[in-house]
Amino acid sequence: MKVVALGGGHGLAATLQALRSVTPDLTAIVTVADDGGSSGRLREELSALPPGDLRMALASLAGDDEWGRTWKRLLQHRFGGDGPLAGHAVGNLLLTGLTESTGDPVVALDLVAKLLGISGRVLPMSPVPLQICADVQLDGHVEEVVGQVAVAVTQGQVIDVRLRPDDPPACKEAVAAVEDADWVVFGPGSWFTSVLPHLLVPELRGALERTSARRLVALNLAPQAGETAGFSPEAYLDVLVRQAPNLRIDVVLADEQMVVDTRGLMTAAQSVGGRLVLAPVALGDGTPRHDPQRLARAYEEVFEGVAWQ
Repeated sequence: MKVVALGGGHGLAATLQALRSVTPDLTAIVTVADDGGSSGRLREELSALPPGDLRMALASLAGDDEWGRTWKRLLQHRFGGDGPLAGHAVGNLLLTGLTESTGDPVVALDLVAKLLGISGRVLPMSPVPLQICADVQLDGHVEEVVGQVAVAVTQGQVIDVRLRPDDPPACKEAVAAVEDADWVVFGPGSWFTSVLPHLLVPELRGALERTSARRLVALNLAPQAGETAGFSPEAYLDVLVRQAPNLRIDVVLADEQMVVDTRGLMTAAQSVGGRLVLAPVALGDGTPRHDPQRLARAYEEVFEGVAWQ
């Protein structure tokens, strides 16, 4: 079964950790708008594609043998001290160096994937670095907030997001993966800065709208301060289809404990063409984090039709 997962950061990492036990034919399509930390520095100094979210996706899919674990540790290792390398992850430098030397970020990602013993693939949603801009309701008026980090930590309510440049190119391999997929998975993750940006790349949005694959949306477990403060589960779907009105959703997956108004969420899922599946997918330790094993069981049941029929 060919599965494509879209997102970035810790949300995508949780999805990939789950999906890797469901299918070996897995492609991660990752946002490239990060402008903070090591990624932000490499982006500013070298005009590089921000590698942080791509590195995290690769690490999530690393082989379970000693070889894979060793290279995963190195990929995630950050330099200490207070010199020029302080705070940089080795994987970020490796991806940036390989992209410079090969001239192609996809070739660089494939080389690191081979090094880690990955059976799937990690791709950027665009071959160029992008910038997120958001309209934010703040103190009774609307302000433009620029940059993924600024949007993620805003104290206001995010109303809308867009990308700069406003008509960015899509990674052609990502488009092909979506068109060839059996399932496409959106979320969980930072909704406005990790999930929605994929729909703001015109060619990628077109592929997501026309693909014959079934589409699953995995909802977050709790609102995120700033980005989705005060969001109901239904609101995640609303902002998703607002960016792509022609996008059909087949399955909405939510944790059974997070849903207060089951009927309301069921109606929202039906309004976008899908059905609601409730499953215990939270870690269960009181934090709003997904349990990869529980999430894997939920995905497998949906894909195999146990929760689909």
